[in-house]
Amino acid sequence: MASIIDIKLPKAIANALRIPPNTAKRQQQRVLKKLLKKARFTEFGQKYHFDEALMDKNIGKKFQQLVPVHDYNKIYEEWWKKTLDGVPDVTWPGKIKYYALSSGTSEAASKYIPITKELLRSNTINYVRQLFSVFGYEEANKKAFTKGFLMLGGATDLQKGEAGWYAGDLSGILAKKRPFWFQTFYKPGGRIAAMKDWNQKLNEIVEHARDWDIGYIVGVPAWCQMCMEMIIEHYKVKNIHEIWPNFGVFVHGGVSFGPYKKGFEKLLGKPIVYVENYLSSEGFIGYKMREHAKGMQLVLNNNIFFEFVPFDDKNFDADGVIVKNPEALMIHEVEEGKEYALLMSTNAGTWRYLIGDTIKFVDLERHEVAITGRTKHFLSLVGEHLSVDNMNMAIQLASEHFNISIPEFTVVGHPYENFFAHTWYVATNDTVHADDLRQYIDKKLRELNDDYATERDSALKEVFLEVLTEDKFLKFMELKGKLGSQHKFPRVMKGKMLEEWNRYLQTGSI
Repeated sequence: MASIIDIKLPKAIANALRIPPNTAKRQQQRVLKKLLKKARFTEFGQKYHFDEALMDKNIGKKFQQLVPVHDYNKIYEEWWKKTLDGVPDVTWPGKIKYYALSSGTSEAASKYIPITKELLRSNTINYVRQLFSVFGYEEANKKAFTKGFLMLGGATDLQKGEAGWYAGDLSGILAKKRPFWFQTFYKPGGRIAAMKDWNQKLNEIVEHARDWDIGYIVGVPAWCQMCMEMIIEHYKVKNIHEIWPNFGVFVHGGVSFGPYKKGFEKLLGKPIVYVENYLSSEGFIGYKMREHAKGMQLVLNNNIFFEFVPFDDKNFDADGVIVKNPEALMIHEVEEGKEYALLMSTNAGTWRYLIGDTIKFVDLERHEVAITGRTKHFLSLVGEHLSVDNMNMAIQLASEHFNISIPEFTVVGHPYENFFAHTWYVATNDTVHADDLRQYIDKKLRELNDDYATERDSALKEVFLEVLTEDKFLKFMELKGKLGSQHKFPRVMKGKMLEEWNRYLQTGSI
C-alpha cells in the first residue's frame, strides 16, 4: 500500500537515519528527475538536452533554461501532431494509444491531448488516495462507500484513428480503463456509459435509477444537477434521497461549485459531503484532502512537475497570451494569495505546458490551492481586472440572497457611449427581478474587487443584466455540439463564440 498512501517515518527515526525531510521542493525535484530520465531518449528529450539537466545540481533551474514554455498550439504543431500518424518516442517513450478530446470552453476545434498508460496509472493512484481521504471525514456517511458509484462522464465508445489510437472524452477513457475491482460498484454500467448521445444516456440513467443504490456521485455539477432533477421529476418524489437514501458523497470538479450550491441543495433530503478535485485532461492535479480545507491540495509526488507563472502584465498580454520567456516559479518559491498560471510537465509528454488555468495558494504550508479562472477568461477592458473567481463569488452570494438557483452565467465586455460596459447573461428558472439582481451583483463586485470599484466610477460606465431560462443556455451548447459531461459554459464570452452567442440570441441559431 506504500505506493498509494505515503508512509511518514517519525521525525526522530528520520533524523537518526539522516534521511532528508520530504519537503515539497524535494518531492518535486524527484518527480522532475524521474520524468527526464524516462523521456531523455525521445525526440523532445534529445532536442532539449534532458541529459544536461539531469547532470546539473540545480535540476529545476537548468530544465527551465533548456526547455521553452509551450501552449497547446505550439506543442501540437511542433510535436504531438506526429504522434497522430503513429510516430513513437516523440515527447514520451512509445506510441500514444489514447487521446483526450478537449475543446476547453472557448476553442472551436478539438484538442488532442495524449493519454499514456503511465498517466492512467497515476490518475488511478490519485483516485484511490482521494477515496481514502474521505474516510476520514467525520460528517461523511460511511455507508456511501459500500454502495454504487455513479460516474457521469463522456462516452466510452471511443473514435478510432487510422494509426490505431482511440480518442474521446477523458472521463470516457477513464471509465473504459477502470480497474477490475471497481466493476461491482460502477454505475451506470458499460452499456449506458458507451452511449454518445447525452440525452439518451441521461434518460437511460433515469429509467434505471430505482434499481441502483447510489452512495457516491462523480461529475461536473451542472450535469449532475440536471440528472437528479430529471430523476426527481420522473419518479414524482420530493428529493433525490427518496430514490438513493445512501447518497452521501459528491465529488466534483471542472468549475467552481459555488454558483451551483443553492440549486443543488434544493434536491437533497439530508446533508452530504462535497469533495472537490482538480482533474484536467493533462493530469490529476489535486483534490480536497481535508474535510474543512480552504482549497485542494496539489499532488506533488505523482509524476507532475509544477511551475507557477505570476498572472500579471509582465508575463501575459491584454488577451491573456503568455510572453515568450515568462517568469516561472517552483513550488518552494510561490507566495500565498498571489495569482499564478499553471505550467505542467507530466508522464504523458507535456513539457512546461500552459494548461490555461489560474490558481492561488490559500494555504501555503499545506500547498492547497483554489482555481481562480482561466488565463483568457477574465475581463479587464479598462483595468477592472475582474476574475472568474470574483464572478463566481458574486453569483453565489446572489443565489443565496435571492434564494434562487443560478446554474449558468456568462459575461461580455463591450464599448458603451465612448466608454465601456459589462453585460451579464444569467440562467435561472426561478423568479427574480433582473434589475434587482444586476444591482446586487454590481454591489458585491465592488466589495470584492477594488479595481472594479474604482473603474465603475470612471471608464466602466454601466452594467447590464439579462435573465434567461436554463434551457436557453443548454440549447446553445447543443447547437455547438458541446452537450455533455466534459463541456463547460464559458464564464467570459470573447471572439468567435461571442459572435455565435449574439447570433443565437437574435435568431435562435449559430
